This record gives sequence, structure tokens and C-alpha cells, in this order.
Amino acid sequence: MSDLTLIRTDSDHTDFRQLVALLDQDLAVRDGDDHTFYAQFNKVDAIKEVIVAYQNDVPVGCGAIKPFSATEAEVKRMFVHPDYRNKGIAAKILTALENWATEIGFSATVLETGKKQPEAIALYQKVGYHIIPNYGQYIGVDNSVCMTKPLSAKP
Repeated sequence: MSDLTLIRTDSDHTDFRQLVALLDQDLAVRDGDDHTFYAQFNKVDAIKEVIVAYQNDVPVGCGAIKPFSATEAEVKRMFVHPDYRNKGIAAKILTALENWATEIGFSATVLETGKKQPEAIALYQKVGYHIIPNYGQYIGVDNSVCMTKPLSAKP
């Protein structure tokens, strides 16, 4: 993937907000009647660790982490524009987020995705995430899939 650039920013970044709007549109279609439930947990105000991916200066993907516990960061708002999928961009964003989480001092990441996002589940499993019991607000939510991955300590 030539000319892919990843930048670190925060949730006030305009390109991040535009990509998240596209993500929310996609999730509204996929989740249908469940979308309102999930949307309440996907606010992006005041997220300090955001990655935006650019392909030839075009914003094509994003992701974020936020503290989940003293030792875990939660991966949030992962998205790659449909025109740029299946090119390894999501995996690069995820790796950058995991590296950032390690730098901050987290030893693991957690995330929630949905059964209606099979490509997301496949990506996460491919890069070492494993399914765990649903946590927090996702306990008892049949469509939710929660996952975790231990992070390597910085050398």
C-alpha cells in the first residue's frame, strides 16, 4: 500500500469526525433496530488517542483507543472507507493503536464488535484477538462480540 500515512490526533480532528459519520451510517444499516442502543456507547467527545489513515492525502480510515481499566485500553471507532477495504489498512491502524496503548502503559486491549460485522471479527481474530464473555453494557446483548488481546511490552 503505497503512500499510506497514519497520523496521531484526537477526536476533534475533522477527518476523524467525517469518517466516524460514515461509520455510523454503515452501522445504522447493519444494526437496524439495535443501532440506537449501540450509538449511546460510541460518543467520540474527548477521545485523546485517535489514528487517521490517509491514502495519497485522502482520509480513508480511522480508529481510537480510550482507557477501559487501569491495564486495558478499549479499541473504538475502527473504520475503513468501503472504497479502500481489503488492502490491509485496518490492520495497520489497529497495530498503530496497539503500539500507542503500549506506550501509554496498557498491557491489553479490549473491544466490542457485532455479529453483523463478520469482516471485523475476522480481522481481529487474524491479528490475535480472542473472544471473551461480553463485558459492561454488552452483557446479555446477543449481537455483541467482545474480544481481547494482550499487548507486548515495549522492548
